[in-house]
Amino acid sequence: MATPCEVLLELDDAGEARAVAESVARSAWRVEDRFSRYRTDNIVQAINTSAGKPVIVDDETANLLDFAATLHELSGGLFDITSGVLRRAWVFDGHARLPARDDIEALLPLVGWHKVSWRRPVLTLLPDMQLDFGGIGKEYAVDQAIAAVRRDFPVSCLINFGGDLAISHPRQQGLAWRVGVESATGPTSSAAAMIDLYRGALATSGDTHRFILSDGRRYTHILDPRTGWPVEHAPRSVTVCAATCTDAGMLTTMALLHGSRAAEFLESAGVRHWIQH
Repeated sequence: MATPCEVLLELDDAGEARAVAESVARSAWRVEDRFSRYRTDNIVQAINTSAGKPVIVDDETANLLDFAATLHELSGGLFDITSGVLRRAWVFDGHARLPARDDIEALLPLVGWHKVSWRRPVLTLLPDMQLDFGGIGKEYAVDQAIAAVRRDFPVSCLINFGGDLAISHPRQQGLAWRVGVESATGPTSSAAAMIDLYRGALATSGDTHRFILSDGRRYTHILDPRTGWPVEHAPRSVTVCAATCTDAGMLTTMALLHGSRAAEFLESAGVRHWIQH
């Protein structure tokens, strides 16, 4: 997941706690192995090296593709899993180097879900196009791990993959899991908000850790697939509560893609949210 992952348990049996943690780890590694774009032996690699040839995908991959297609439609094209190819030009590690405009322009013809042929279970990309499930992958991994815990362990568990988290069962005696939202403007060890979470999930997205700072201007890692450049006037951080981590993560990303209209988008969605500017 390229991020710290943790499992919090309301449990005093060390053996059962270890079993829960191992179940979560197995689930996380399974999703990582299947859908990471950095592996050379999975379905994403097969798709991204297909050179314009059709690829038949399995049901799980097909479900993710259907979900991505729905998000693309709902966002008016702003959420686009083909935009990962822009990472060839962009590196968001806090440095001050911007890519050349010519490099971005050269990649734009490879961006656009509307250029993809998707007729379940057959997917065809144009040569040199790529897919990247990074926009939904970590949150999907959380939900998969939560499902495994719910299936096998009747305990209250909070699974947190890099700030994207979900709860398996309510805590005893009606207690909440207390979650801190990392400050986007102060010390990273400080909390901008404290949230009592009784059920469901929470996700946060922003530029706290992934950004470029050039000539006094901060560029978010959220890219506009239409221009190839970071979204302008986006909040520093968006946090959303939803029924599932995948839904929460989708809403945070879509809010950031709306730039200065992020709050308006989340208000219209009717979800609990926290925005830091």
